[in-house]
Amino acid sequence: MKKIVLLIAFVVVTVSTTFAQQFAYVDSEYILKHIPEYTSAQKQLDDLSQKWQQEVDQQYAEIERLYKAYQNDQVLLNEDMRKRREDEIVKKEKEVKDYQKQKFGFEGELYKQRIQLVQPIQGRVTKAIQDLAASQGIDIVLDKGQEATFLYANPKLDKSNEVITKLGFKPNATLAK
Repeated sequence: MKKIVLLIAFVVVTVSTTFAQQFAYVDSEYILKHIPEYTSAQKQLDDLSQKWQQEVDQQYAEIERLYKAYQNDQVLLNEDMRKRREDEIVKKEKEVKDYQKQKFGFEGELYKQRIQLVQPIQGRVTKAIQDLAASQGIDIVLDKGQEATFLYANPKLDKSNEVITKLGFKPNATLAK
């Protein structure tokens, strides 16, 4: 009997502690839209990506031109000449794929640029969220951003505008959440 009473007491304390926790959420995408440095960094990354993609597209167009020329000349070429032209096309394709990987691949230049430009901004946002949570006694802050799925979220729990203000910016009602 004593064990049952202790177990019930433990469950009551655990449940009451769980319900006593303070929850809030933020929308990190909405917050980042309010930071001009982030918008500028995103534009820089988009411009770099577009530039490198154009270079890749030009290289593939050159490979396509070489392949068509090879197909047109194939009947006129001896075995050795055919092999050299095929090797040249394969070599260029490999070079383009290597270039793509170097620019866009995991830990490629675009990834490194993103870390260099965006990570400090995200660090400031995280610090502002942590400071806000500490000052308001919030135990858990969730992010409503890209991947989170909220079936319902009470707008009173949304601390996004307070984080924007803490970062020194003014919330803009025209930016969609």
